Amino acid sequence: MNIIIQSTLKTLQKTQVLLDHLSNSQLCDASVSPYYSSIGCHIRHILDFYDCIFNVDHDDQVDLTARSRNKAVESDCSYAQDYLASIVGKLNVVTFDINDTVLVTDDLGLGKTQIPYTYGSLLAQANSHTIHHYAIINYIFDSLGIVINDSEFGYNPTTPRQVSAE
Repeated sequence: MNIIIQSTLKTLQKTQVLLDHLSNSQLCDASVSPYYSSIGCHIRHILDFYDCIFNVDHDDQVDLTARSRNKAVESDCSYAQDYLASIVGKLNVVTFDINDTVLVTDDLGLGKTQIPYTYGSLLAQANSHTIHHYAIINYIFDSLGIVINDSEFGYNPTTPRQVSAE
């Protein structure tokens, strides 16, 4: 299995751990300022990104702006787990070559644009995007008093670590 897919699966495993330990009310709690977004909103957004990758059309085009935005994922842990399992299942049986080119539609702030990627670069972007949203989720956890026992959660692997003197 390709290293990019292995890394992606490892990163997404953290979503499963979260969903195993959250209640539906914690998942959809949108009380934290300044954005008032819920953990579920971020999880749905993460999974929608991957879903877009697997909705490649017959012309090898992926539209990252065409997300499903299924609100049930934001408020129901078991529904979110099913969505996650679907994405993980697709990653485990990838049918595209990681080096093949795909034309990606995205909105970078000035309207939709098309950008050539390889599937590998698109999955690497999705993985980094996931970690970025985990960092936001970590802020929400802190504000809600939710503790997870994962010192790597929300940190990019290249983030320098504070060394503690013992």
